[in-house]
This record gives sequence, C-alpha cells and structure tokens, in this order.
Amino acid sequence: MTIAITGSASGIGAATAAALTAAGHDIIGIDLKDADITGDLTDPALRAAAVEQVVARSGGVLDGLVLCAGVGPQVPDPMRIVEINYRSTIALLDALLPALRKGESPAAVVVSSVASTHIPWDKNPVATGTEAEAFAQAGDYAGSYAYAASKNAVTVAVRQRAVEWGAAGVRLNTVAPGSVDTPLLQAGMDDPRYGEAIRNFTSPVGRNGRPDEIAALIAYLLGPHAGFIHGAQFVIDGGTDAQARPTAV
Repeated sequence: MTIAITGSASGIGAATAAALTAAGHDIIGIDLKDADITGDLTDPALRAAAVEQVVARSGGVLDGLVLCAGVGPQVPDPMRIVEINYRSTIALLDALLPALRKGESPAAVVVSSVASTHIPWDKNPVATGTEAEAFAQAGDYAGSYAYAASKNAVTVAVRQRAVEWGAAGVRLNTVAPGSVDTPLLQAGMDDPRYGEAIRNFTSPVGRNGRPDEIAALIAYLLGPHAGFIHGAQFVIDGGTDAQARPTAV
C-alpha cells in the first residue's frame, strides 16, 4: 500500500509512519520539515504543491491517507488553530480523494481529539462563521475554545462526507485521542495558561497514552479487517470521555 501521512515528523504521525513502514507499506511523509514533502499546509499554494507532489510520488494512486498534522491550544492565534486543525485538513482530504479512489481498498483516517466532544456542532462558532467574536470573548482561554471547536468541526466534516466517500469506495473515519505523550502535549504543559491543568489531569487508567497505541488503531482502520468501519469516530483516551460523559451514547 502507498499511504500519505501529514504530521509525519513527530508525535502520532511519526509513530504511524513507523508502524506502517514496519508493516511493509510505502509512506509519503508530509510535514513542515524532516519529511518527504515539506510546507505549510495552511498556505493554499503550498498545499496545492504538496498535493501535486503526493500525486507524482504515488503515481496518482493512494491506498491510504492519514491526516495527523495539527496544533494545540497554546498557539497564540486561535484562528490559526482552526485553520490548521480544520480548514487545511479538510481541504487536503478533499484534494486527495481522486487519488484514493484509484487505490486498492482505500481508506483515510483523520486525527481528531476527545476535545471534539466538548462542544456540540450547533454551538460551535465554526458552524456559524462567528469564530472571531467567540474567541475574542473567551479571552485568555480562546486557544482552548478554538481547539475544541476545530476538532469538533473536523469530526463533523468527516461524518458529513460518509455518504459521498462510501459511494466512491473510500472508507473515512476519525480517531479521537485523549492526552498522549507527544510534543504537542508537552507544548501545552509548558504553557502558563494550561500547563497546570494538563499536568494534574489523570485518565481513569492512570496514565497518558503513547503515540504507538494511537498508531496501532490507525493502522487497523486502514487495514482489511476494518472493511465495514466507515464514518465513525473512535475515542482512544484511557476512559476520559466516559468519565466526563458517562451517559453519552
């Protein structure tokens, strides 16, 4: 299989690239640096160039796509959080659908977050285009609001594509990690606004996740045993969501 992975240079993306490479697949890594294809995917021109390079490297045929690139709530500009985690992710997803349609049992996985459950779509300012006002009102915690909104939006966008992508023969799902020991989590712990809360939080299983554990789920969702899994979100968070929302189904 030929599989493209964004955010391949660190964290969950790097662990996924390593796991899939070890399984014998051909990986096309995409990141800001230290990858086969480099560039800022929020820049439309650079994103288009990245798509062209993926198509060229894959011969126009992708069997898998994993979108891991993202940033945490500590990023100073909340609008950039939405741009990276949601808009550029979905733009790249759609742009690579034609290559996926030509693949063998093709599938795509988008990395969301358990934070996607923290805000309902009908209360999400991304849904109404009122992000700027909403984030301004959130003050010092605009980044946390933007992160949850961006991850909720990307999850909804995936679910909204389930019918179209299913008809195209391409499976599409999301995984929603909780706290995972990655550079992104470390950056949050180093932030004076969020660090203490992140450091003091413990999941019901008593630890953070490991990148390789998330990678294993992603690899499964790309593989042949997940052939009837489509349009779903898989929470992998050590029980965090169950603890916060015990009656949610």
